[in-house]
Amino acid sequence: MGSSGMVRTILLVLFGLFGAAVVVAWLRAARRDKRAGVGDFRFPDALRLGLGAGTNFFDTLGIGSFATTTTAFTMLRLVPPERIPGTLMVGHTLPVVVQAFLFLAIVEVENATLLTLIVAMLIGGAIGARVVSRLPRRPLQLAMGGGLLIAGAFMTLGQMGVFPSGGTALGLHGGALGFAAVMFFLLGGLLMVGIGHYGPCLVLLSVLGMNPRAAFPIMMGAGGLVGPVGCFEFLRTGRLDHRTALGLTLGGIPAVLVAALMVKSLPLDVLRWIVVAVVVWTGVSLLRGAASRHNGVENDLRERIEPA
Repeated sequence: MGSSGMVRTILLVLFGLFGAAVVVAWLRAARRDKRAGVGDFRFPDALRLGLGAGTNFFDTLGIGSFATTTTAFTMLRLVPPERIPGTLMVGHTLPVVVQAFLFLAIVEVENATLLTLIVAMLIGGAIGARVVSRLPRRPLQLAMGGGLLIAGAFMTLGQMGVFPSGGTALGLHGGALGFAAVMFFLLGGLLMVGIGHYGPCLVLLSVLGMNPRAAFPIMMGAGGLVGPVGCFEFLRTGRLDHRTALGLTLGGIPAVLVAALMVKSLPLDVLRWIVVAVVVWTGVSLLRGAASRHNGVENDLRERIEPA
């Protein structure tokens, strides 16, 4: 096995180990909470399974799942507000690990780019969050949301032939890779403030000339390693709805499989239009979040996964 195959093998093993650790921690937490008579441990109903399928399907396309799931929880009154962050993190972690595993296995991307950017985002989440988390959340949302909408407009013009619409490269080199690593470090810090990284990653890598399909194993790979870390804290404290979280997981994993195959097989031009939609959606969501007077769920989530 060459160094290229070894990098992917190591990452796949890490995803497997992290996923297994989440399953073990979840089973232990469920037994503890069930003995204490805390929580609902019935099998998820069709609503919870369907919610898991829908949110994780679109998450696999790059839209993200936290904002859509939080909206559904609030509208349907499925989960008490204080248990929403834990339910989100625990319920969506295993589907994201599956996303990371699948995209790494079926989508081509240069290993040096893959490893460099995943490590940069993880370091950003661990170290950069100490700085980013102290910055005001609303200005960050406004800046990111506005920037993404502008980027979405230019990407649309690119699709219409007015500007270059991105490249087909499977990796970055030299200064471009260094610039991307710095940006991924910053995005890792922003992730701990509750600002998702899918939309910005798609924009950045597309602008730098990469095939947008190659962005998926990088995005999902980082999420597949960061997610379990936040998951363990919520399982330790027991602040989650076990039944709903299980519905997100059981409904989400099959949906991830379907969506991942779509991303792999879609023509590049169609995929670029999906990227435009994801970028615009993310930008609007950030601006709506900045306009909202209440960001309690996101702040609670950030506080619980932020490194000490």
